[in-house]
Amino acid sequence: MVSKIVKVTNEQGMHMRPATVFSAAVTPFDSEVKIKFNGNEYDGKSVMMLMAACIKCGAEIEIVCNGADEEAALAKAVELVESGLGD
Repeated sequence: MVSKIVKVTNEQGMHMRPATVFSAAVTPFDSEVKIKFNGNEYDGKSVMMLMAACIKCGAEIEIVCNGADEEAALAKAVELVESGLGD
C-alpha cells in the first residue's frame, strides 16, 4: 500500500467533470484507489462516490493505492490532482 496527501487545486473542487477525469484515469489500474477525506474513505474509481465526498478547492486529501500496480496508480492520481484535474 502506498499513499500521498495532496491539495486539491481545481477551483471548483471535485465536481462532475474532474471526478469523471479522475475516475476514468485510475480505473484501468488493477490496484484499488481510495480517497481519504474528512474522516471518510471513497472509491476513486467511482464518479458518484467522488462527487458525494464534496471535496472543495484547497482541501487536503489522501490518495491510497493498494495492489499490483499501486506505484503507477498513485503517480497518475497525484499528477491529476496537482494539475487541476483537467480544469
